[in-house]
Amino acid sequence: MKKLLILMMTVICAVAMLAAGCGGDKKEAKKAEPAKVLRVGTEPTFAPFEFQKEGSKDYDGFDMDLARAIGKQIGAKVEIVNMGFDALIPALNANNIDLIAAGMSITDERKKAITFSDPYYTSGLIIMVNKDNKEIKSDKDLEGKRIAVQIGTTGEKKARSIKNAKVTAFNTNTEAAMELKNKGVDAVINDSPVVGYYLAQGGNKTAMTVGEVMEAEQYGLAVKKGNDKLAADVNKALAELKKNGEYDKIYKTWFGEVKK
Repeated sequence: MKKLLILMMTVICAVAMLAAGCGGDKKEAKKAEPAKVLRVGTEPTFAPFEFQKEGSKDYDGFDMDLARAIGKQIGAKVEIVNMGFDALIPALNANNIDLIAAGMSITDERKKAITFSDPYYTSGLIIMVNKDNKEIKSDKDLEGKRIAVQIGTTGEKKARSIKNAKVTAFNTNTEAAMELKNKGVDAVINDSPVVGYYLAQGGNKTAMTVGEVMEAEQYGLAVKKGNDKLAADVNKALAELKKNGEYDKIYKTWFGEVKK
């Protein structure tokens, strides 16, 4: 009887140990969550905000560095998506991208379609003409003139408000500048920092700016309407980058001095 009891206890212990072992095997290790990806749409011909250096597949510029810094701040890997400027808002609303970083001016019209972040840059419009220009000194001299702009921009909106102006909209800022250089138009209207960068990169050999900076405007990042969490995360990240000095560091890289 004693031997039988011992045998039974041995069997019970063995079964218990086996069960414990099996239970341990069944415990699945926690799977690592896939890295969060932030798809950032841009139109990379808008230096110094977004552009590609000749022969490079990388995206450079103030907006690109800022987007990456925001991605790091919110714990997401940034994936840059290249597309035409006029395709950005439709792509955002179709969930093909998560964020727009493209030197986009905050306007009431755009606010109807998308949600903007807090402003991150203040800009304005400027007129660029060829150096041999003798007629155009300000926007008042643009009536009836041929004006090149980038499609979908506030520069295009301004140009189309000028009486009898013949406006040609191009897909990129570079194409508009080339049309001026080839004398296919009399002037270009574009954002002041973009024109300034173009001139600094050699465009000043043939072109120059005239008049004062017009219609000060603010740039904002954009998310799809209803994506309140991402909008809040982006604004929080922007505030933190300004607080910790990273925003100033990026600004200085592309514009040389920090505006206070």
